Amino acid sequence: MRDVAIVGVSQTKFGELWDKSFRDLIVEAGLKSIQDANMSGEDIDSIYVGNMSAGLFLDQEHIAPLIADHAGLNPVPCARVEAACASGGLALRQGIMAVASGYYDNVIAAGVEKMTDIVDATPAIAAASDQEWEAQQGITFPALYAMMAKRHMYEYGTTSEQLAQMAVNGHENGSKNPLAQFQNKITTDQVLRSGKVADPLRLLDCSPVSDGAASIMLCPAEDAKKYTDTPIYIKASTQASDTIALHSRKSLTTIESTVTAAKKAYDIAKVTPKDIDAVEVHDCFTINGLLAIEDLGFFKKGEGGKALEDGETKIDGKIAVNPSGGLKARGHPLGATGIAQAAEIVWQLRGEAGKRQVDGASIGMTQNIGGTGGTAAIHIFSRDQ
Repeated sequence: MRDVAIVGVSQTKFGELWDKSFRDLIVEAGLKSIQDANMSGEDIDSIYVGNMSAGLFLDQEHIAPLIADHAGLNPVPCARVEAACASGGLALRQGIMAVASGYYDNVIAAGVEKMTDIVDATPAIAAASDQEWEAQQGITFPALYAMMAKRHMYEYGTTSEQLAQMAVNGHENGSKNPLAQFQNKITTDQVLRSGKVADPLRLLDCSPVSDGAASIMLCPAEDAKKYTDTPIYIKASTQASDTIALHSRKSLTTIESTVTAAKKAYDIAKVTPKDIDAVEVHDCFTINGLLAIEDLGFFKKGEGGKALEDGETKIDGKIAVNPSGGLKARGHPLGATGIAQAAEIVWQLRGEAGKRQVDGASIGMTQNIGGTGGTAAIHIFSRDQ
């Protein structure tokens, strides 16, 4: 197996992008990542695109050849990767494995979602839950995560104020990210006074409906310096699964797919949580961000709320969590999220993150999950090979 490097990254603006189509977004992101890698379309061997639900959002399936065609990259093979909200993370993993295996050399891993063209996105998003036991019974993702939050509060004394701090930190970082959907700061009081969605989660505990795309250019590590002076190396790429339905799990306060994939990633990369300088976690709801920092090993189970309260997850804290603003502030265009997380870590390790730069960042990590954790994709990145 070959070592793999990232030599180009890009992300479109995330948000309610009424003036841009699905095709516009993915082509913009893809071409910019090719340009960032100082490559041309003729250099591309394969494309993997993460997308959760173009069929439900746009009535458009068979999107992979459509993307290759609209980007002017035919006959390059292009494949769609679907794993709900982890589609982007798994597209990245598929691209990494393709390069590592030697089957392809230069691969694009991208992600895209156009969510705002549909009147009500809720049924499409609910398709990532267990249809028979959850969605068809009327439960939504805010309600599923609300149950997880309630249980964490019961077992560990976590408070709504502590959960709110996840959103406050995200908006603080997002205010420094020109590509973020929300670039405004918020306060704990604003979170607690926002409309209740599913007790104890309120509107500002929840990530938004978003449009956007992101793209990453991969190549063999031995070739990386041909394209850039600042390649970023993949140190680990792992994946794990769990039940989709919450009622089948051992615990509502631990996402076992994250724990399993993270443990394997640390072992492969030969690092520990203490070695990670910046992490992008899947905070589709504030409780999920809290669970992530515990399940990834940055804080003991039950201590995530106190860590948020004490500022240990700020950019200059013990571990910089979601310097991009996270799903809460950067935005959450489902299929693009895992790629955007990786792009942020690349910018951090290159030292190109501007006002949100984590000082001296050399090792970074991403956690991208599907649904309530039925799928988890973990990646670890380094400046050093």
